[in-house]
Amino acid sequence: MIMRVFVAGGSGTLGQRLVSQLLARGHQVTATTTSAGKLGLLADLGAEGVVMDGLDAMSVGEAVATARPDAIVHQMTAISMAHAGKPDMRHIDRWFARTNRLRTEGTDHLLAAAEAAGVSHVVAQSHASWNGIRQGGWVKTEEDPLDPEEATAARAGAAAIRHVEEVVVEAGGAALRYGALYGPGAVDDQVELIRKRQFPLVGDGTGYTSWVHLDDAASATVLAVERRARGVFNIVDDEPAPAGEWLPYLAECAGAKRPKRLPAWLARLLAGPVAVTMMTEGRGFSNAKAKRELGWQLRYPSWRQGFKEELA
Repeated sequence: MIMRVFVAGGSGTLGQRLVSQLLARGHQVTATTTSAGKLGLLADLGAEGVVMDGLDAMSVGEAVATARPDAIVHQMTAISMAHAGKPDMRHIDRWFARTNRLRTEGTDHLLAAAEAAGVSHVVAQSHASWNGIRQGGWVKTEEDPLDPEEATAARAGAAAIRHVEEVVVEAGGAALRYGALYGPGAVDDQVELIRKRQFPLVGDGTGYTSWVHLDDAASATVLAVERRARGVFNIVDDEPAPAGEWLPYLAECAGAKRPKRLPAWLARLLAGPVAVTMMTEGRGFSNAKAKRELGWQLRYPSWRQGFKEELA
């Protein structure tokens, strides 16, 4: 069935891939951007572009009412260099401040607009790469809680993720926990640091991360829209892995020297406790539910294949 889909954040790195895949499957797409300068990009993709401020309830309400969509997809973040500056794990609360607002206030605005316009299904971006509860095994399912990150700079971000999941699922929608995204434009900053040998391996690198290619994240989202999925889904590849495996491999694929190794105590001083936790205690995630309930098939089942192809 052809649907009218409203993609909030459609000009972003993931949003563009999603818009392209929705259009390829015959859907009509309205995609938002915060910059009038990107309306041409959205038009070139084949979407109806609209400038919208996700933190302004009136702006959101007008955009949704005009589009009259059958479904809404929430892909709004603000972690690009243009919005948030350079990545800053030490002060992740500042780096993610606007994204946290988009996941709280922005989500509430979209749900209110959806209700006012009679839109019954919303799919929203969540996150699950290393942030599973740090108890028990190294790989978590949707039944396992995310870590609340109490007493760390990531606390506000964890609370924002909880909010988007709770309110979207309560409204009958789906929250998609994307793993660490990679693909064109998604890891450029990390690769640059790796090539400069400024992305060290912390401690023994025992913390797990789950990755997912942009195209696979987009294809899972299309399925969630088309199948009117409800609940929480981990959108990650088949191979959660410790930093001690994926980081040296990423460096090799990027043609860089092997990363330096830093003891945890020194990394805590230089990069902050969140970065240390991620690389020494992080938990990965299982994608079994998404495969089973969405019929999701990955183009890149492993980051090993994906890193190699993207950086070749």
